Amino acid sequence: MLLIGLWAATTAVAVLVGVFAVSTVGATIRDRGPVGDEVQRNDTVKPPTTAPDGPAVEDEVAGEWGAFVVECRDTWAYGIAARPDRSAGWRVVSWEKGPDDDVDAVFSDGRNSVDLEVFCNRGRPTLAELERNTLGDD
Repeated sequence: MLLIGLWAATTAVAVLVGVFAVSTVGATIRDRGPVGDEVQRNDTVKPPTTAPDGPAVEDEVAGEWGAFVVECRDTWAYGIAARPDRSAGWRVVSWEKGPDDDVDAVFSDGRNSVDLEVFCNRGRPTLAELERNTLGDD
């Protein structure tokens, strides 16, 4: 009976450690920042007031909706421009200029919307999330 009790206790501890490890790693991945190099999300971390070290790298995320131009300066993202594809009926609903650890843009054609989130991965603009939504009739 002692061995069965020890086995059950060891199994329970192993399961709890596994669940904790997976949830911690999953939370890091869902934050979509560079693993191990995330910008802390609290009020003590402020965007730089001067140009950070390192080159500014600009790139765009483009699709049928248009393009979202983002510049990275170190780990800070700056939304430079949001250009909708007006010929296909797209418009910009909103976009974030930054600086922030990630910047967002929302495009809509009246029936659909596309929500983009871009962060700086090793100093380069990287698409973290692209969410497509079908809008209601109202």
